[in-house]
Amino acid sequence: MFKWFYLTIATIIYLVATPFLLLVLFKKKYKNSIPARFFLVNNRPLKADGLHFHICSYGEARAIKPLIKEFDIDLLRFTSITNTGYEVIKEYSKESRYLPFEIFLPFWVIKQKALVVFEAELWYMLFLCNKQKGAKTFLINARISERSYPKYLRFKWLYKHIFENIDAIYAQTYEDARRLKKLGAKNIKVSGNIKFANITKPNKEYPKNYKVVVTAGSTHEGEEELVLNAFIKFKELEDAQLIVVPRHPDRFEKVAQFLEKEALKKGLTFSRYSQNREFKSDIVLIDLMGELINAYAISDVVILGGAFADIGGHNAAEAAQFGCKIITGENYYNQKELFSLIDGITIINESELEEKLLNYMALPSSKMDAKFDISKIVEDIKSVL
Repeated sequence: MFKWFYLTIATIIYLVATPFLLLVLFKKKYKNSIPARFFLVNNRPLKADGLHFHICSYGEARAIKPLIKEFDIDLLRFTSITNTGYEVIKEYSKESRYLPFEIFLPFWVIKQKALVVFEAELWYMLFLCNKQKGAKTFLINARISERSYPKYLRFKWLYKHIFENIDAIYAQTYEDARRLKKLGAKNIKVSGNIKFANITKPNKEYPKNYKVVVTAGSTHEGEEELVLNAFIKFKELEDAQLIVVPRHPDRFEKVAQFLEKEALKKGLTFSRYSQNREFKSDIVLIDLMGELINAYAISDVVILGGAFADIGGHNAAEAAQFGCKIITGENYYNQKELFSLIDGITIINESELEEKLLNYMALPSSKMDAKFDISKIVEDIKSVL
């Protein structure tokens, strides 16, 4: 009965949202994902009898790489709900799709050997349909952040039904396991954070052309201005370079216009990485995906975005592997557990950024102290093949 209740509500939501979806699908950011997810355009079902991995975003798609290497490529199937996630998974396999909206899954899902879902992608119909068609279902790298936990509790009645269709859960921490259990989850094991098992390594080596390189990584709206204002003061005292890497590609053009305008005002040089593939200007915008790690490799200071804006923070492990001095904001609630495994992250409010940057030498260098054991997850998944 709950299935039909859920589908009825989801269908009503879909019908109400359809006019809005038709309006936004003309935006470049959504031109592929919305037609595929909500209208099944060029989105045929996955090939049967494989291992279906579902992830959300770019970072998660990269993080599962060490796991999928353990399986025959012919078995691999992938879905994502974001453009950036899809761009990664389609490199892993031709059997990669955008995950359709819930109401389409009863007839879209084809029998697979296993469904492996990453982190907090708790879609009721995704688990139910795969379970009903004979797949063993896994939730890996599972997490429930401290900030979002009260919201989950308000919908405990829904999550109880979702967890009924999940066979095995691998949580990042014991605290995550406790929260998941309160929501009705069973068969929970703590395995650590898979993002520590596959920390991206540099694929290019760039010369360091300035004494101090400051990288603003994974920035969001408003954060570029905050960082730039602090950097301009810093630049007056140091032979310094600022590298800016926005989180979302659809913001590249807007950020480029802002940085170029401000650089001109202050008599600083500016360049876009996509145009010359160099780091020779006072301010460089990296406007290509996959280059952030190469910037971290030559950075002295990393100002990590997503936590000055109210986003929840971003993964600090990639910068920490180089021992960079990492500065980030107070809104890191989605990364709290991961941050606890990295020593030396300086957490501040935005009013302190200029002062901390001017005194960067006094900041601690970052250091990782975490491991992830992938073997048990691989063993459990292989047991159903």
